[in-house]
Amino acid sequence: MSEKNYDPRMHTAEHILNQTMVRKFGCSRSFSAHIERKKSKCDYRIPVQPTAADIKAVEDAVNEVIKSGVGITESFVAKQEASAFVDLSKLPADAPEQIRIVHVGSYDACACIGPHVSNSGEIGGFKIISHDYSEGVLRLRFKLE
Repeated sequence: MSEKNYDPRMHTAEHILNQTMVRKFGCSRSFSAHIERKKSKCDYRIPVQPTAADIKAVEDAVNEVIKSGVGITESFVAKQEASAFVDLSKLPADAPEQIRIVHVGSYDACACIGPHVSNSGEIGGFKIISHDYSEGVLRLRFKLE
């Protein structure tokens, strides 16, 4: 399996954003994402439209994790074992028996093949630049400063 061609800073920020959304809204990780060096977007299914204060709280929470300087580590775990603590629904059918789990300190764990920074402090500032909500889908567009 080859690594995705993602910017390590932006891709690690996406992991933090996903876990923040799970914690704040009780939703799943993004079901669609486009991750680029300059700006990125993630889509989430949530039942109610978030307020401006909710969006600001998400941005603040992501920045708090980034500024905390947690280590980003990886481990290789059997799929069956990993299924107890990470969502494997996006795992391709041909994924190997041992899968790579990326940990953002104790904040997040996710099966992933992409590149990441080694410490969240390397990411820089996270900014939600726009958002919209339609038919139960929240799209967040963000950049790093």
